[in-house]
Order: sequence, then structure tokens, then C-alpha cells
Amino acid sequence: MKRIFDLINAFILLILLGPCLLIIAILIKATSPGPILYWSRRVGKDNTLFNMPKFRTMKIDTPAVATHLLSNPDQHVTLPGKFLRKSSLDELPQLISILKGDMSFVGPRPALFNQDDLITLRTKKGIHVLQPGLTGWAQINGRDELPIPVKVEYDEFYMKKRSFLFDLKILFKTFSKVIFREGITH
Repeated sequence: MKRIFDLINAFILLILLGPCLLIIAILIKATSPGPILYWSRRVGKDNTLFNMPKFRTMKIDTPAVATHLLSNPDQHVTLPGKFLRKSSLDELPQLISILKGDMSFVGPRPALFNQDDLITLRTKKGIHVLQPGLTGWAQINGRDELPIPVKVEYDEFYMKKRSFLFDLKILFKTFSKVIFREGITH
């Protein structure tokens, strides 16, 4: 049921948001050199790697590390990038990953390929067997503000409690968090 929900809703959202996606793409291309999409190497289900698309919000020479590891993240952000990140609009291309089956709407956020601490903790707890999500329990309980061990605790809680109704609750709360821009630091 979860996969059918993901497929139908990702397809519908891509169609409905098509004009918005086009405007964002034009804005990115008009304000900075480089591609429109940034393909981030991520860790998926069973620790397999996949390429996750995001609208590019950083300059093309930015190191491929988690934003919190950059000494001055603001110097790397493009003109529209700050707004795209704060509004989470940079995440919309991940609907493609949901259609492909690399991601789901709800699950633990996929780790960067080089976030060894996060990958190791998730593997120890058995969380690596879950499909990563566009949003998750950790995202609505702190997002960027959470230290990795706490993030993993939330991921483990999700793994133990997951259900279709719990996913709907997370999606509803995610919408609220995005509207009010809560828990975003960069």
C-alpha cells in the first residue's frame, strides 16, 4: 500500500507542481553557472548507494559534504538558494527518486555517502533496512538542529512504530513545519 501511495502521489505532485518546477529551474539557471539539479550520492535501503536529485542551491565549487560541516555555509549559497532551502523547495526533485523507488515519502532521510557516523549508527540499530524518505520522524522533531545520535533515536522510533496512519501524521506535520520554516539552520 505504501508503494502505491508513493507512486500515485509523486506522479500527481510532479504534474501539479510542473509550472513551479519550471520557474525554479529558470531562476537557478539565470542566476548562477552550473546545472539546475544537484545529484547527491546518498545511502538508501540496505546501505545501497543512489543518486538523489535536488535543485542546486550551492555554487558549483562547494565541497560535497553536509552543510553543517562547511566553515561558512552562507558563502556557498546561490542567490535563490537561501530561499529554496528555507522553503524546502530544493527538495521537490526528490519526487523523481520516489517514482524510481529509491525513496518513499516517509522514512529516515537518506544519509550522504560520506556520513559514516550516521550510517554506522543506523546499521547497528537495523534502520538501514528501511526505504529512505523525503521526510521522516526526525525531520519533524528537529531536522537540522538534531545531533546524529538523537536523529538515529527518532529513526529507530519510526521503525518500531511505522504504519500508514503514522506516515500520514508525519506528512501532515511536515507540511506544517515547512510552512513555518521550523528546524532549518541552512
